[in-house]
Amino acid sequence: MAGNTLPFKSNYAVSSKIEPFYKGGKVQISHDEQYIFCTCGPRVNILQIDTGKIIHSIEQDDQEDITSFSLSPDDEILVTASRALLLKQWDWKQEKCTRSWRAIHNVPVASMTFDCTSTLLATGGCDGTIKLWDVVKQYCTHNLKGSSGVVHLVEFHPDISRLQLFSSSVDCGIRIWDLRTSKCICVLESHYSAVTSLAFSPDGQTLVSSGRDKICSVWDLKKKAVKRTVPVYEAVEGVVVLPGKSDYSQMGVKGEGLHFVTAGSKGVLRVWDSSSARCVFTQTLPDAPALNTEEGDLDPRSLMHLLPMPQSNRLATVTAEHNILIYQMPALTVQQQFVGYNDDILDVKFLGKDDTHIVVSTNSSQLKVFELATNSCQILYGHTDTILSIDVFRKGSMFASCAKDKSLRLWKMDLKSGHVHCVAQGSGHSNAVGSVACSRLKKGFLVSGSQDCTIKLWDLPDPLPDVGCEPVLMTARLTERAHDKDVNSVTISPNDKLLASGSQDRTAKLWSLADMSLLGVFRGHSRGVWCVQFSPVDQVLATASADGSIKIWSIQEFSCLRTFDGHDASVLKVIFVSRGTQLVSSGSDGLVKLWTIKTNECVKTFDAHQDKVWALHGSSKDDLMVTGSADSTITLWKDVSEVELAEEQAKQEDQVLKQQELSNLLHEKKYLKALGIAISLDQPHTALRVIREIRQQEDGVQELEKTLLKLRQDQKESVLRFSVVWNTNSRSCLDAQAVLQVLLTHLSPEEILQYQGTRTHLEGLIPYTERHMQRIGRLLQASMFLDYMWQKMRITGGKDSVNLDDDEGMDTSPQSIFIVDKQPMDMADIPGSLQQQEDEEEDLEDSEKREELLDEDESVSTSKSAHVNGMKPNGVNSAVDEGQVSSEESEDEDDVMEMTTKSTDSDPSKTADIR
Repeated sequence: MAGNTLPFKSNYAVSSKIEPFYKGGKVQISHDEQYIFCTCGPRVNILQIDTGKIIHSIEQDDQEDITSFSLSPDDEILVTASRALLLKQWDWKQEKCTRSWRAIHNVPVASMTFDCTSTLLATGGCDGTIKLWDVVKQYCTHNLKGSSGVVHLVEFHPDISRLQLFSSSVDCGIRIWDLRTSKCICVLESHYSAVTSLAFSPDGQTLVSSGRDKICSVWDLKKKAVKRTVPVYEAVEGVVVLPGKSDYSQMGVKGEGLHFVTAGSKGVLRVWDSSSARCVFTQTLPDAPALNTEEGDLDPRSLMHLLPMPQSNRLATVTAEHNILIYQMPALTVQQQFVGYNDDILDVKFLGKDDTHIVVSTNSSQLKVFELATNSCQILYGHTDTILSIDVFRKGSMFASCAKDKSLRLWKMDLKSGHVHCVAQGSGHSNAVGSVACSRLKKGFLVSGSQDCTIKLWDLPDPLPDVGCEPVLMTARLTERAHDKDVNSVTISPNDKLLASGSQDRTAKLWSLADMSLLGVFRGHSRGVWCVQFSPVDQVLATASADGSIKIWSIQEFSCLRTFDGHDASVLKVIFVSRGTQLVSSGSDGLVKLWTIKTNECVKTFDAHQDKVWALHGSSKDDLMVTGSADSTITLWKDVSEVELAEEQAKQEDQVLKQQELSNLLHEKKYLKALGIAISLDQPHTALRVIREIRQQEDGVQELEKTLLKLRQDQKESVLRFSVVWNTNSRSCLDAQAVLQVLLTHLSPEEILQYQGTRTHLEGLIPYTERHMQRIGRLLQASMFLDYMWQKMRITGGKDSVNLDDDEGMDTSPQSIFIVDKQPMDMADIPGSLQQQEDEEEDLEDSEKREELLDEDESVSTSKSAHVNGMKPNGVNSAVDEGQVSSEESEDEDDVMEMTTKSTDSDPSKTADIR
């Protein structure tokens, strides 16, 4: 094959990822307007606005979801609240927790805010209470009660001298709290549904509140009364007061009165005059289709948050699709747009002259165009159903898309501004269009394949319309029924003369583009064909199938030249790289594989996705590739050099050597060095392995104590930090407690407090330790109850003796099965039972003997053994006559419950005489 002198690719490395960083919840912008803070499950992600990169990710150790958070106005303190009812204070720039404390709330915290001095923190709980915390002196200053239900909104008055806090709960009222007296001085009642946002005028005398009851209320805070009720005719989620100094004439602001901006369910920004209650400006979205007002509340473009950025005179909005848009005022032009969450990635292609952008289709009707340098995104509206496939013309400024709405669209990028707009559209298929291919030599035509089993050839309009013009209509020049089932893939040869199609009917076909005549059929796959691809240099075709194989076919003889097996599931995409000498494939097993065609071997397997990898594309320079998966992640891969590969291998070998050295040290019982290596690797699980090895020794307690006390101070700090992680898991909590016992026993409080983050670690240990103690207590009660029931059972019909300890040795054959006598016991049959009960009660009244029975396994075992053999604990024989059984049925219940369950494990010689 051609290109044998070209060096083969041996490895790709992940260059960057576009991952979900926001899945709903609170969003906050830093005071310096450089960062966006948003929640994503157990994490708070910090997005740098200029670069669009996630620079920090604050994550809970216990993996509990974060219910609320707040960043102080000085941008120094971040406090998070989780479902574990813990508040944590973070040095977010270092990603370190500096302090944690119990929230005191009985249920999770729903809202949180700082005052303007960054010293007071207010938390509103789902229990209807509000707590105020002094984050400097670290104590709770107020406990405000009176709200009904979840307190979902708390805000300090901007004038700190007033010492007022505003809150709202499910009763739809706005409460004003006087922090001097800790009392509610007023309830502002105007809304009939949840109050979503509060905004104060610059002088602090006026308050604007928004609600889902489709109104905004303007309040006079001196009179504590409504000045104006503004009907907005949509559920309002956010309100921002416009500062009075700037010129907002472009937004309809003509007077000097108070004006405010609203964002809500209809997905547009509106400007309102508070004095006249009129809407003076409504934002238009030219790229988006008209919104159905009847379904406006459910529209995915509904705005969920509106955030002011006063320093740069901007506004930020958050949509229901988890997109964050930043607008420049007063023109309200979109400056930046970030996609917080992508659904399943179905297709992705490089775009632009030098592959500066990627265009992505997700499980939605919108296309997303990402600028790789900043991760800023354009959202393209046009299709009305899920977009299934994309293909790009050779120079990269135009591309085509097809969707389930049975249509195709042609898009063009302005290379100067980067703006993309639709220039043409076509329809004609009777079912979803699953694949589209663009011509290779010139921008002349498109080919589409559909679930209606047909292939259509489309001519492009000439000339194409300019920016801002309506897209022109395309009509199909040729239509051919191509397959018996869905057409999954179509591709055009490099010379624009041939067309290949792959179908769910397990075949691939070759067509002449001149007249759409069939040239041949490729048969050999046992399941549907997902992808077909021409080689850029050779006369061969690659096909990827749901049978897990990739095949190379001769397009002259229609014979299979090579087969590549390696994926454990369907192969979804395949591309040629290295000038046709190698293949890259992706599958529904989440793997990406690099193949060398000449040797028929898999060179490398890349595992960076957790679900089906639907999308795969290579750059024009053949040095990058991009993959997209159903796990909502887009991964950009770079062809790494041999030097980088050698460095990576050296790191891995170093890790392997350290792991081997660790195993050798454990085998040689050199625990101090082993623990030192585990700490140097900064791997809590590896350190836990060492701790467990130490504790499994005969003198494990002494060995653990000796090892830990010999560690350096920084190593002890690491072990203490590891213990906090171990303590969150019931499987490793005993190891954590053993380490803590040594440290707390032999180190003074002053020494421990000198360790970095000690206070945070110890406070984080308390709630989980309490959980473990409660669980152990319940387990002990259950085991004691089982022990009690065993001692109370009357067993008849068995052999003369039974080994109670050896369960495996118990004879379970039919002739020796124990039969529990369910008949009431006749006390006349056991003449000595009453006397035995009285003797036992007298013996167990002595508290010292009780403690001895609890603490000493041997004495407990002897005692129970004596009972089973018909002897009392004090050695007096009990009456056992022919056909009579002396059991613990007459024993005092409280005394029996105090016995430990260890007795059944200690003495293998215990037997019971059963006649």
